[in-house]
Amino acid sequence: MKHLDEYRDPALARKLLAEIAAVTTRPWVIMEICGGHTHAIIRHGIDLLLPRQLELVHGPGCPVCVTPVALIDQALALARRPEVIFTSFGDMLRVPGSRESLARIRARGGDIRTVYSPLEAVNLAVQNPAQEVVFFAVGFETTAPGNALAVQQAARLGLTNFSLLVSHVLVPPAIGALLAAPDNRIQAFLAPGHVCTVEGLQDYEAMAAAHQVPMVPAGFEPVDILAAILLLVRQLEEGRAQVENEYRRSVRPEGNPAARLAVEQVFQVCHRTWRGLGEIPASGLRLRPEFAAFDAQCKFALEETGEMESPQCISGAILRGESKPPQCPAFGKECTPEHPLGATMVSSEGACAAYRHANRQ
Repeated sequence: MKHLDEYRDPALARKLLAEIAAVTTRPWVIMEICGGHTHAIIRHGIDLLLPRQLELVHGPGCPVCVTPVALIDQALALARRPEVIFTSFGDMLRVPGSRESLARIRARGGDIRTVYSPLEAVNLAVQNPAQEVVFFAVGFETTAPGNALAVQQAARLGLTNFSLLVSHVLVPPAIGALLAAPDNRIQAFLAPGHVCTVEGLQDYEAMAAAHQVPMVPAGFEPVDILAAILLLVRQLEEGRAQVENEYRRSVRPEGNPAARLAVEQVFQVCHRTWRGLGEIPASGLRLRPEFAAFDAQCKFALEETGEMESPQCISGAILRGESKPPQCPAFGKECTPEHPLGATMVSSEGACAAYRHANRQ
């Protein structure tokens, strides 16, 4: 299969592993910030094939996992309202809020629908003018353009029964917060390929220079990840801190200007609370004032609620790269994909789900 098999070539993977082993002389800690990378690393056993001096730690790059409990509780409050059709991507349905999940409300008869695009939610609003349609707009820089286009489409159609519950977050400020932590051990980053495809490399180049941390955007196949790790280790060993683009077939230095423009037209930067990381300044997006009519928090006067996390769940430490899923006493016992205690076990990009699906202990 052209443009895929070459990135799964066992011979090339073994060559890259040998090169990594040859250049590694000291212990290094590398974080993959994207949940897609976490799943690829665990699925292919890449972390088990690396030299023992190299430690890969998992980051907060799962959009479902970092959505704060307070926002999920607001989603639950909206989903209970009889006049609301609540729409969301499927991953969010089983993520626990303080007391329950969207899936449980749907089981009791709540009108909660899984969609594959925010434009599907716009169409539902067109088809159901007597009801309010709310879309749960979570995610990083990758999902924001689609949600911006949905708002622009709703505005063009003159819809008054469509709104977003917004929980967008931005990756670079989270990287900055992780590096600023007093107990930080991270020395290099496997940068998120999809996010960089949208946003480009400028912010990452600035961060690499400011924090003297190497960063390499990577694709999601085994050869991609190994090639990126080799670039990172070479930089660490040589004392360099630059952005080197391994994912050239997708990431351009300027990103995707059309997608960025749509986001800039509809959203503005705001402070945002991340599940497991707390509030990070300028790390989120909210709707611009001219689109306030599409803001579900304003439209329904939603109130902030207290958060109740499971005391057994250590997903916060996992999202900060401080712990790994098997270190959680509840992993695979009280917490399973069927009965999750935290978002990292539910999401298709969550680190706990990656270990569980690979039967890793």
